[in-house]
Amino acid sequence: MLIAPFPTNEDARLGELQDLEILDTLPEQAYDDITFLASAICQAPIALVSLVDHDRQWSKSRIGLTATETPRDVAFCAHAILDPANILVVRDAQQDDRFATNPLVTRDPAIRFYAGAPLVTSRGNALGTLCVIDTEPRQLSAEQAQSLNALARQVVAQLELRRTVATLRKKDSEHRVYEKQLEVYQHRLEENLATIRHLSLTDPLTGLYNRRALMDKLNEECALLARYNTEVSFALVDIDRFKQYNDAHGHLAGDELLEAVAKLVENNSRSTDMVARYGGDEFAVIFRNTGAEGAQHLAERIRSTIEDTLRPFGDITVSIGVAAGSSATPTPSHLIDVADQALYRSKEAGRNRVGLTVSV
Repeated sequence: MLIAPFPTNEDARLGELQDLEILDTLPEQAYDDITFLASAICQAPIALVSLVDHDRQWSKSRIGLTATETPRDVAFCAHAILDPANILVVRDAQQDDRFATNPLVTRDPAIRFYAGAPLVTSRGNALGTLCVIDTEPRQLSAEQAQSLNALARQVVAQLELRRTVATLRKKDSEHRVYEKQLEVYQHRLEENLATIRHLSLTDPLTGLYNRRALMDKLNEECALLARYNTEVSFALVDIDRFKQYNDAHGHLAGDELLEAVAKLVENNSRSTDMVARYGGDEFAVIFRNTGAEGAQHLAERIRSTIEDTLRPFGDITVSIGVAAGSSATPTPSHLIDVADQALYRSKEAGRNRVGLTVSV
């Protein structure tokens, strides 16, 4: 195991960390929102906002771990702050000489994958990292790395807003100026939180709602279905032979195709419907107040429009599975299962078609 040396600016770094008065403070929703989003975007079971003190690493926010601190000698983040301009990515800690015998690797939590984006302040000091951890070897996509860096900047924004507010509070003699400036910074803080909440419900590639937002809405619609005997239909839209297209044309072209399909699905749905990226090359649509006939018509419109519009991309088609709900089946999992079965039948029947099942 290799113990990370101190950065050349260690005294200034520790001085700024102490001035922030952030160490050993209580949890705050702003930081917890960021770690949740980092975990979701990077699909990692563990995410931390970690600050590297003189002899320890302390977590301001954490998901997937109970311990609040570890000795600095074994902290992966102590290595990450040595290169403030770049994310430290360890694909497999067991194969990395720096970490192979590290107790955090050989024992609980059995780290295999680590990615840490340094938290670099406006003064140029790396105070710690926003990091994601997995117990399996893996890699970040370019999109995930970009998102992790963006979220790390949001952590720094929260830290520096904290310092600004604390400074203003000490200037009692400038009370009126303090009040006005405090309102500005409070408004900025609220805007940052609103941005984080929006990101937590949005797919970063397509701009559609993500799976978390979809499930929240589907739960709401199924509750209405059970209580008021309304109608709701649910559709899964899958790009036919997407893996072949991705392998043949590359990931950038694959991303462009996903964005194009997402836009067409959204544009051919109604304003009252909800469109989300369900995962990979699958999209989902909640057709509100819509029965089987209406849902099939809307799904067919989506299918035919994609086939006609995306000819420049090649032979691009989608298969769709639709589940039309009734008051007897008000659970989201049931609607998803029924739509998935209908999608499977569409694929088996030759693709580029809509399969419908009335859920009873």
